[in-house]
Amino acid sequence: MDGLGETMSICRFKVDCFEDVHLHASAVRDWKQTYSQITAGAVSSSLAQVATPRFHVFREKINQRVVQHGEAPRRRVCFAVPLLVPGAIRMQGREADDNSIFVLRGGEEFMFHMPMDMDMLGITFERGAFEEALSSTPWTAEITTLMKQPVIRLPVRRLAETRRRLLALFSESLANDEMTSSPDRERQLEQAMLEELLQLLSDPACDRTQRQPSSLRSFIVEKCHRMTVLDAANAPNVIELCQRLRVSRRTVQNSFRSVAETTPVNYIRSIRLNGVRRELMSTTSAKLPIGDAAARWGFLHLSHFAVDYRELFGELPSQTRRADAWLQ
Repeated sequence: MDGLGETMSICRFKVDCFEDVHLHASAVRDWKQTYSQITAGAVSSSLAQVATPRFHVFREKINQRVVQHGEAPRRRVCFAVPLLVPGAIRMQGREADDNSIFVLRGGEEFMFHMPMDMDMLGITFERGAFEEALSSTPWTAEITTLMKQPVIRLPVRRLAETRRRLLALFSESLANDEMTSSPDRERQLEQAMLEELLQLLSDPACDRTQRQPSSLRSFIVEKCHRMTVLDAANAPNVIELCQRLRVSRRTVQNSFRSVAETTPVNYIRSIRLNGVRRELMSTTSAKLPIGDAAARWGFLHLSHFAVDYRELFGELPSQTRRADAWLQ
């Protein structure tokens, strides 16, 4: 493949394979987000989607550790159901595992630390349709309060059953052309998935009073991430980060190891390298030379920059496909 992705499209579903997390991120329908690759090596990812005007479900798998940062689709209620969690994972600063699901409200900013080889099912509903269905449950107020938590822990066996049924519904829709060929079929799929999630949250064994505050370690990593993106040319080093946050060097080091499974130096450099890569891929070589893109993200020594870039992405900056090449 040349990185564009191999695509099959029938009616309203798509299955894509990518060799770049930025192309993967831009292919997820309606989500305003960036993906930043943290671990070094070739990317192999897949994205399968079924989308209607009221409903969107997708399954994504990525072999590298990725940080997702963006905004959830407006006027939607968004769920994510982890299928495989092989490493440290954080959603909105909360620690999570494969006994959790994630919830975002439309328009909400989010940051999600996704481990290597994670497999996840995302489901979004039109807010009005979801709230109408929720109002018919006996636990409307309790579930509404529970869903203010971005990470919800659930009974292991009950979640496993729901996960299997959701995945079966999704797999059937991809395998059966008729599932997305008529409004009736689309509505049946939407209602089936909506009922599964509401039954899960209505389960008597679910603790609807649970609260999980954001951790200090997550706060440190996410604060560093935002500082780097906002002023990449002056991204903080570890000493500056300690001074700004008034924490020890050991606290900073342990925070990045726990949340992102890497060092703060590698994390900051990776975020900056991903920033350069996005700019290169979205501009022409005539409009933005490599050196200028690198300087915008604080890389002033081009030889060192090229080595770091190649180590993370497996190619030199000069080999990255520019916007004019995508049009050819």
